[in-house]
Amino acid sequence: MRLTYAKRCGSAVLVLLAATALWTGCTHNKAESRPPAEMAEEPMDPADAAIDPAHWGRLYPVHYQQWKLTSEPTPAGLSKYKRGYDVGEERRDKLDEYPFLALLYSGWGFGAEYNEPRGHYHMVQDQLEVDPGRLKAGGACLTCKTPYAPKLQKEMGRAYFATPYKEVLARLPKQNQTLGVACIDCHDNRGMELRISREFTLGKALRKIGVDPAKLTREQKRTLVCAQCHVTYMIPKDKDMHSTDVVFPWAGSREGGIPIENIIKDIKSSPSHLEWTQAVTGFKLAFLRHPEYEFYSNNSPHWSAGVTCADCHMPMMTVSHESLTDHRIMSPLKGEMTQCAGCHEEKAPELRAKVIAMQDRFIGSYLKTGYAVAADAKLFEMANKAKAAGKQIDNEVYGIARENYEQAFYRLIFVGAENSTGFHNPKEGLRILDDAARHAATADMHLRQMLAKAGERVPDQVDLELPKYTGNRGTKHLPFRPEHEIKAPIVK
Repeated sequence: MRLTYAKRCGSAVLVLLAATALWTGCTHNKAESRPPAEMAEEPMDPADAAIDPAHWGRLYPVHYQQWKLTSEPTPAGLSKYKRGYDVGEERRDKLDEYPFLALLYSGWGFGAEYNEPRGHYHMVQDQLEVDPGRLKAGGACLTCKTPYAPKLQKEMGRAYFATPYKEVLARLPKQNQTLGVACIDCHDNRGMELRISREFTLGKALRKIGVDPAKLTREQKRTLVCAQCHVTYMIPKDKDMHSTDVVFPWAGSREGGIPIENIIKDIKSSPSHLEWTQAVTGFKLAFLRHPEYEFYSNNSPHWSAGVTCADCHMPMMTVSHESLTDHRIMSPLKGEMTQCAGCHEEKAPELRAKVIAMQDRFIGSYLKTGYAVAADAKLFEMANKAKAAGKQIDNEVYGIARENYEQAFYRLIFVGAENSTGFHNPKEGLRILDDAARHAATADMHLRQMLAKAGERVPDQVDLELPKYTGNRGTKHLPFRPEHEIKAPIVK
């Protein structure tokens, strides 16, 4: 595949040509027509009124109404793989969509209930409704969910992370305890400039990769305000398994280059990063959560073209003769894809078909790799039972198999937790899945040789016993919903 670049940002032009690529250029959103300093006329203390979006709505009523739309279901029938909060649709649980995840997450709150997310408005409410096993990390779980998180962390210090979730939530004003992401998370209330509100997480992580948070350009902020939450993170534990911090695993990386290999290396650098014990294997593991920023910024075509998160997810719109960025913040697939028109010559139906074709290829590889990793987990279960029964298990081979299994597991979880179904970085997504499949195959080979040497008969087709994991899940005893399962697409 041949790539040629020419940049169109202002007077320059950027064109990305590729036999299989979707992208043909880049045009940034123009600045909003409204002066960004009106808030200065009515300064608010960030400790109280500044956090309430309704207060901002008095000065910016159109923006406020757009933000409130994040509480509404999204248009139906436009996205093939993300339908969990569409009009007329049932909420989707990823454990129903991808049953192998129920096996891999068994022993962890995510193995009980793992719903597709709703809009920003519902972020705290979704936590309150999900299986309580998901909240065992305590106040740390609120870090990306409530605009009060910076205030809580400043007031409580280290105790913020370890204090039980509902105790921390109870410290908030009652009327705003379920408030999700709000204006103050992204904007300075005295000038409306974009800002990094979570110095204690993203600010710390940026300095780790050589970026000064005080010197960010507006274009950097149009992505990095999203990266305050749309990232993966670790919740380190002390010896009693109490949360001590929220840390981004970016050691050894740089802006525009935070690869999965570095993330895994950082995860494995300390036992304190291991948050849970996988029931099937007995392994203590870390976890990976929604790494949109890391995945997208790792040399994806759009990133290389200078496209920011806001360019695609907050396109310019006109309401009542006022130009503003769309604060409903949806996937372009959920709308008319008008934001694509500034850079692409194709019409929306053609672009939609291309995106879905990319996602089909990703899903085919993801499903195949996911079931291979799940099969490895069951082989470890067999090996553990054989060892408990007195069989001789080769510890060196076991260790090699485990290392390959963990490498496969973390890669699989990384691309599965990322919310674009591979689209944010298609080539990288397939590379990561290919590497995961290779590690899974290596683990399988060593496990089979080890088990055979120990006198165990290993079937060619491993029984995953999925009903054991997919049904009667968690405190709600959730059943498996086969109608929601995502099957391998026919890739043309």
